[in-house]
Formats: sequence, C-alpha cells, structure tokens
Amino acid sequence: MSEKNYKVSGEAPAYTTTVESGSSTYGQTTEAPVGVWANFKDSFRPNDTYLANRAAAAGQHEYDIEAAAKRTAASPLARKLKGRHLQMIAIGGSIGTGLFVNSGKALHNGGPASLLIAFALIGAMLYTVVHALGELAVLFPVAGSFSTYSTRFIDPAWGFAMGWNYALQWLVVFPLELVAASITLSYWNVDVNNAVWITIFWVVIVIINFFGVKGYGEAEFVFSFIKVIAVIGFIILGIVLTCGGGPKGGYIGGKYWQDPGAFNNGFKGLCSVFVTAAFAFSGTELVGLAAAETANPRKTLPSAVKQVFWRITLFYIVALTLVGLLVPYNEKHLLGASSVDATASPFVIAIQNAGISGLPSVMNVVIMIAVLSVGNSSVYGCSRTLASLADMGQAPAIFGYIDKSGRPLVGIVITSIFGLFAYVSASSKEGQIFDWLLALSGLSSIFTWGSVCLAHILFRRAWKLQGHSLEELAFRSHPGVIGSYFGLILNFLVLVAQFWIAVWPTGGTPNAYDFFVSYLAAPVVLVFYIGYKVWFRPPFVKPSTADLVTGRREIDIPALIEELQAERAALKQRNFFYRTYKFWC
Repeated sequence: MSEKNYKVSGEAPAYTTTVESGSSTYGQTTEAPVGVWANFKDSFRPNDTYLANRAAAAGQHEYDIEAAAKRTAASPLARKLKGRHLQMIAIGGSIGTGLFVNSGKALHNGGPASLLIAFALIGAMLYTVVHALGELAVLFPVAGSFSTYSTRFIDPAWGFAMGWNYALQWLVVFPLELVAASITLSYWNVDVNNAVWITIFWVVIVIINFFGVKGYGEAEFVFSFIKVIAVIGFIILGIVLTCGGGPKGGYIGGKYWQDPGAFNNGFKGLCSVFVTAAFAFSGTELVGLAAAETANPRKTLPSAVKQVFWRITLFYIVALTLVGLLVPYNEKHLLGASSVDATASPFVIAIQNAGISGLPSVMNVVIMIAVLSVGNSSVYGCSRTLASLADMGQAPAIFGYIDKSGRPLVGIVITSIFGLFAYVSASSKEGQIFDWLLALSGLSSIFTWGSVCLAHILFRRAWKLQGHSLEELAFRSHPGVIGSYFGLILNFLVLVAQFWIAVWPTGGTPNAYDFFVSYLAAPVVLVFYIGYKVWFRPPFVKPSTADLVTGRREIDIPALIEELQAERAALKQRNFFYRTYKFWC
C-alpha cells in the first residue's frame, strides 16, 4: 500500500505488536510459566502471531504483495539484540577464512598491489551497500531485510530469486565451515578423525542457535571481540616486523613489492582477486538482516552501520597492506592455498617467517574461532531468510514456523541437517563435492549487494514521488543515491570480471568444469527469477504505488521529524571532534 492510499483510506498501520507482561520482548504471546521443564517444552510451540499469519495466508489463492508485506512486518521474531551485539556483528561479523586464509591465495594470484586495489574497491562498494541497507532497515525493520526490499521495491520475482539465492549461500557455507574448522586442527597434528571434530563443532553451533537470537548475539559478540583483538595485535606486530624489529631483524619495507613484484598475472590476476575480496566481505549485510530482531533499530542500527567503515579500513586494508609487505606472492606455502588450509594463511606465514615461536599457534586458534563464527552466522542467516520467504508466500509455509521464543525453528533444523553434509569430507570425492557446493555460493553476495543498491535507488524515487522529504528519514545513507549507483555498477563489473575469469581461467584453457565451478550461482539465480516470473507473472513494482507504510515502527511523522530536528540541533552545539566522531561512529 502506498503512503498516498494509506492516508486516504485511514487504515491503521499494518504492523502490530504484543508485549509479554513484565518483559520488553515484542511480537510474542507467552503463557505464565508452570515449571522450568514445562516452560521449556512450551517454548517450542507455535507463536500466536505465526498462527495468525498462517491462517490469513491460507485463504489466499494468488500472490498478494501487500498481504505478504504485512506478514513480514508482523513477524514474531524476538527483538533481543542490543547495540553492543550489532556493533560487534558489524565490526567483526564477516572476518573469517576470506581474510585469514583466502587472502593468501589472492596474494599469490594477483600480487600485493592487486590485493590492496581489489579489497579497497570492494570495501568502498560495501560502504555504499551497507549505508543503503541501513537506511532501509531503520525505516523498515522487517523480517527478510534485503530480499523483502527487493520484493517490495523492485519485483516480487527478483525478491524470490534473491531470497533463495541468499538462503542457499548460507546453506552450503555451513558444512564447508565445519570442515574448515576440523582441518584447522590438523595444524597441531592431532591424531583424531575429522568426523569427531565436525560432530563437536556442529553440536556447538546448533546449540548456540537453539538459544535463539540472544544466543547468536552473545556468541558473535565474543567471537568478534577475539577476532578484532587478534587483527589489531597482528597490525601492531606487522608494523614492528616491517621496520625490522623481529627476532631475525632486518628492515623489510617494500622490498617484496620490487622482488618478486607488486603484480602477478597482470590484469587477469587483479580480476581474480575481486572475487576473493567479495567472498571475504560476505556476511557484512547480516547487520541489516538483524534489524528485525533489534530492540530499537533507530538508535542502534545507524551506529552499527557506521562501524563498517572502520572494519574495512582497519581490519582489511591496513592488515592486508602489512601482509603484502611481509609475504612475497611467490611464497611456496601460498601455492596450495585453500579455504580450509590454515598453514596457507599469510598471517601465519608472516609470523613464522619472522622466526616467532608460539604465535602461529595463537593465530591458528583465532582462525578456528573465525571459522566457527561464520558457521554460526550461516545458521542464523539461512534460518531467518527461509522464514521470511515463507512469510512472503515464496516458500513452503512450514519454513516460517516460529515458536514462542521467537526462534525460526524449522529453518534452524533444516540448516542444521544440511550441515551434516560436512561428513562427505571422508569421501574420496570430497574435492569435487565441495567445489560444487562452493560454486553455489561463490557469487551470491554480489547479487545480494547489487539488489540492495537497486532497491535503495527505487525506494528513494518512490519516497520522492509519494510526497516525502529526506528530513523524514531517521537515518540517511552518507553516500546517498549516488553511492548506490556506484555500488550497483561496481557489482555488475565484478560479475563481468568473474565471467571473464570463468571462461578464460588464469593459466588454463576454456572448459565447462571451470566455468560452472566459477559461475554456477549466476544461472541458478536466473532460473529462480525466470521460473517465478513465467509461472506467477507478477508485475514490476511502480515507485508511485510502492508500499511505504507496512513495517514502519514509527508512523507519527510529525513527532519523528520534531525528534530528529532536536537531536540534530543538540549535535550542532557539540564540539568539532564529537561531531566528527558521531558522523563516523
């Protein structure tokens, strides 16, 4: 429903909440506890709001975009994430094997200059994406976030494709991360079958997610804190080693940029690093997905979004600059770099080459924690996306089952079961199986980020056409619509670069296997989109009639504008340093 129609009809906003007596938990109705065990069992029963949504959807015989938007807005997910959870998810949530291990493969393929250029450009693009997502998520903190925005502002068929694209990405990442965590332990030559470690890690991650969003938030807070401390420690150590302060001594400076050189494999090497950089930044968008489970997104989400700048600058650009100074791209241990081989991590190699004993093991522990963190996020991301797809009427209704504790129970169970694919690591076909699993998720983030930018562009157009001003937005993207155009174009260019690498692989000849392993996600997305478009024939969303009401927690526009003006006036009275801090943090 557009804002204009909403005002004319006089209907109440679609979003409603019920508050549990004596609690700040929204969107759920819980009976008085009658005992610990009874209350525990009762928590797995269906949520009342979920039952109401299912009953409303049962009478529909064709797709209704307005009804779907109401269901995602009234999702009974528990709003228990706090500001500190969001900030740590923003700062360290996506720091994993992409940074710690795959950056070594990127260094070998492209050289230190390509590594720095690609990560800087992808980081700049991510800065625009996260700000666009933050603007949308503060205004519409609904279940499904970016896939829901694609449905609401672009095209229901594209929203369907993006939702399943994102769910599949995390679905296949979970078993991959379980294997990565188990293989990481081989660094210490532990004589235990990998299946044992896979089982232990699987149980730990599943238990964390069965504690609900609060369990996920607390676990990510701890994981991210450890990762952040480790990266800061490496940066300090890297500066010392570069200046010649290590046990072996000797000034290093930029000698590896001269010999063996700053670039490897020319422009094709640079293009190959773009894809690695995109994979390393995967998970950045989880901040937007978590908005629906945040107690006060208008207050906490903007700060979390701004933290992404510091993560990109400090934890990626600075750390990888030092990696390029300390490890030459022809280092033999980088040649066999894979997403699960911790010995190929340039961070570990840099410490070993400096002659420091003990620290490589510490870094390896950090890598294992990072892998567990990504596995934890994969269960969270997939389960929430499946639930929102069900709410949108784009997945089986059972996928949207949410219990009285606000957990998307069926989504968690499905993702957990799929995690058992990790046991194929014992198969002789392990390599091919994981190649194809990874192929499904390789380009998923590029499609997600591009869709966020496009949704933001079309939202701004709808916002203007329906008579709104930017003063009404509680949070505005710093780079604005221009930034979203930049992000959309750069995402498209990355897809083009990856297509080139897929057709003409570095050091090889064109072949079908390399193409589909590198580019399988693209045809999968197209199949989802075209199939849905042909079968259901939903029209493209017109900005003039786009729904700008459903899901907004703050409908009283005059009161919101007055509050925002008071906050901005108070900020102007503060000193320059405080204003600068608030702008960036």
